[in-house]
Amino acid sequence: MIVVGLTGGIGSGKSTVAKAFHDAFNIPTYISDDEAKLLMVTSVEIKSELIKLFGAEAYKNNALNKPFISNAIFNDKALLKEMNGIVHPRVATHFKAWLNNQDAPYVLKEAAILFESHADVLCNQIITVTLDKATKIERLLKRDETTIEKIESIMKQQWTDDMRIAKSDYVIVNDTMEHMKQQVNDIHSTILNKIK
Repeated sequence: MIVVGLTGGIGSGKSTVAKAFHDAFNIPTYISDDEAKLLMVTSVEIKSELIKLFGAEAYKNNALNKPFISNAIFNDKALLKEMNGIVHPRVATHFKAWLNNQDAPYVLKEAAILFESHADVLCNQIITVTLDKATKIERLLKRDETTIEKIESIMKQQWTDDMRIAKSDYVIVNDTMEHMKQQVNDIHSTILNKIK
């Protein structure tokens, strides 16, 4: 099974691109961030290790206390690294199990920090989604209850577009819906031709 990594910085529109692949070609997509959040609530091992790391406040009414955790890791790279060390290996194991149940010419593995978490080693090809910084910030302010300061802090912790592009096979410029869908069509055709 061919695994195509799909990555891009926060606010670049990775989920919209993944949906375009699914809607047009029925390509199965593993959204790493969603699966990680789910595992942080359903996995007993992850929960106990996160409580050990952050304290009992990490969970509220059996749900992940997202505001508490995001404040704790905000500007604390060591704590973020420790949390990722707990979550990412479990996500990788979960992904491999998910992959065994797929029946398609290829699958997408969507992850904001594909390179940073070394999940790129699981991928045969990689797509990076790009968008100019001002538009990313504008979209994120509309989408999330957040601040420019928090968005820029996350951006600083992630690889730059140039760094991602240097290690990618394809680039999607997510400026307009029409242009993005055209690029998705072209990349889909190229991937299928490479598989043949």
